[in-house]
Amino acid sequence: MAKLGVNIDHVATIRQARGGVEPDPVAAAAIAEFAGADGITVHLREDRRHIQDRDLRLLRQTVKTKLNLEMAATDEMVGIALSVKPDMCTLVPERRQELTTEGGLDVRVGMQALADAIGRLQDGGIVVSLFIDPDADQVKASSKAGADYIEIHTGTFAEAREWKKEQAELERIENAIKLGTKLGLGINAGHGLNYTNIRKVAALGGIEEFNIGHSIISRAVFAGLDRAVRDMVDLVKYA
Repeated sequence: MAKLGVNIDHVATIRQARGGVEPDPVAAAAIAEFAGADGITVHLREDRRHIQDRDLRLLRQTVKTKLNLEMAATDEMVGIALSVKPDMCTLVPERRQELTTEGGLDVRVGMQALADAIGRLQDGGIVVSLFIDPDADQVKASSKAGADYIEIHTGTFAEAREWKKEQAELERIENAIKLGTKLGLGINAGHGLNYTNIRKVAALGGIEEFNIGHSIISRAVFAGLDRAVRDMVDLVKYA
């Protein structure tokens, strides 16, 4: 049965828009856990556009399930992670100009730097995942770099508007799941998943955890965060 990690970045985005103290992402994390989330995910970006360092420290003190820190593989972020000690770090590509993460890491090109970051984090007792596209070469490179998990980027699937393209992306995702499992990697997935398309990916099986944020926070505007999380938990666990 798959698990649900709730990404609360967009709660912080709303707070930062006014520069105040509300809504509080730490409070959002507590509500999400109470509603059945198996973990909390945050992305501490280098430009600090939403989640702040203080949020991360408080979340480490309060999250009762699993805290997953998305981050760039930089010396600054590795240092922060080793200080805060999240349960998992998911290394992601990051560009200042992007609205959100636009694709997976190119592990083959950045192999040495990623392997060094992975080793430092693992030595600190932190499980490490790499956010990659569903590409066989990237899955193999992730294993070679020493990652514990991969998180499969589902954005291309989520954005597909034609049935053939959607099916092709589902096949790529399924193949990445199978290869990653064969190589001994744990498998997570996320990006662009919502209450409509999650069923198709969850039905593939083999995915341990889905990390979902935007669609849950969007639904919460109308239905409340507790209801929004509970509805997604049902879809993920009983697809």
